[in-house]
Amino acid sequence: MARVLAMTSPTPTSSDGNGAGPPLVEMTGVNKWFGDLHVLADINLTITRGEVVVVIGPSGSGKSTLCRCINRLEPIQQGRISIDGKVLPEEGKDLARLRSEVGMVFQSFNLFAHKTILDNVTLGPIKVRKQSRDQARARAKELLDRVGIAEQADKFPAQLSGGQQQRVAIARALAMDPKVMLFDEPTSALDPEMINEVLDVMTQLAKDGMTMVVITHEMGFARRAANRVVFMDGGHIVEETTPDEFFTNPSSDRAKSFLSKILTH
Repeated sequence: MARVLAMTSPTPTSSDGNGAGPPLVEMTGVNKWFGDLHVLADINLTITRGEVVVVIGPSGSGKSTLCRCINRLEPIQQGRISIDGKVLPEEGKDLARLRSEVGMVFQSFNLFAHKTILDNVTLGPIKVRKQSRDQARARAKELLDRVGIAEQADKFPAQLSGGQQQRVAIARALAMDPKVMLFDEPTSALDPEMINEVLDVMTQLAKDGMTMVVITHEMGFARRAANRVVFMDGGHIVEETTPDEFFTNPSSDRAKSFLSKILTH
């Protein structure tokens, strides 16, 4: 039987102080079913401002569903989720407003194929944040430079590599000035040589103090950038601790089995 542990605030693993701050994302007693399948079981998780939480576990453990529930891309049947102290409503303008404060980067890049890279990044700020076109374009150019693809601004998504498109997706999410960034296996659709260019951008975001929830199979990133590792199995949070503790001394048999399989290949 998987154990659901109470959240503790571990000592940050990086020297820049990430992980210290008031709660930004709180999941309390969250339950989610797909039909008869109980995909999230009594989830209690608190993420503080500036913290990087990496969620790992076997396929089907509920990782991506947890991520998608944080901004109600998936509805929950029981429990409560709050962002910066405000409970996520089920629908309506209040949900749209809160959701705009949660950036999301998916496995697939979800860029608009008929729009240039610059237009992809400026669309949200202009339509949702009501920024002027000039203001949005200036900010978009800054962000494209930040993720290393400023020279691609006038191209279309199909003209870019997968790694470049995913960096555009990150810039697009950042353009909304989110309070927290969610990454749902952002490198799983990439060729191996493109993975590091995306992970490098994410690592820099972590160093810059962005609050992040990252679903990933990239254990090197978890070791390097996370303040906390959350291990899930069967819809439960089995354990959560610092990366050093998790990778060197996991407390559950399920985590030990998982690590023995992925770290020996």
